[in-house]
Amino acid sequence: MTIPPFHLAFPVTDLEEARKFYVSLLGAGTGREAPRWIDFNLYGHQITAHLVDEMDKSPTNPVDGKNIPARHFGVILERPDWDDLADRLKAHGTTFIVEPYIRFEGQTGEQATMFLQDPSGNYLEFKAFADPKDIFDPEYKD
Repeated sequence: MTIPPFHLAFPVTDLEEARKFYVSLLGAGTGREAPRWIDFNLYGHQITAHLVDEMDKSPTNPVDGKNIPARHFGVILERPDWDDLADRLKAHGTTFIVEPYIRFEGQTGEQATMFLQDPSGNYLEFKAFADPKDIFDPEYKD
């Protein structure tokens, strides 16, 4: 399945902290930029950090007994790429909102997942499905 790149814009309170986090830690490339925004290439998708003066708080939703940020974004990776990213984040001493773990192990929808925050408080989820066909499985029920 070929999926076109998505675009997502999100607020940050410090562009240089955002650049360091997305480029140095997550491995994103940079694209166009202006004094108040930067385009990043995150696994082939365009995400744009927009400088704001203040961040709003994000509500959470209980999932698997964890408080998951309702407002979050991320990328679905191949499992080896997810493992590499999880290892890099752990080696960096990243504080996770949800530590890397496997949901629904041995079941439909099995996925590796982890949540973290960027320096401006935006929530990110990175996941990898055991079977990519489960990404949009209409039979899935949590």
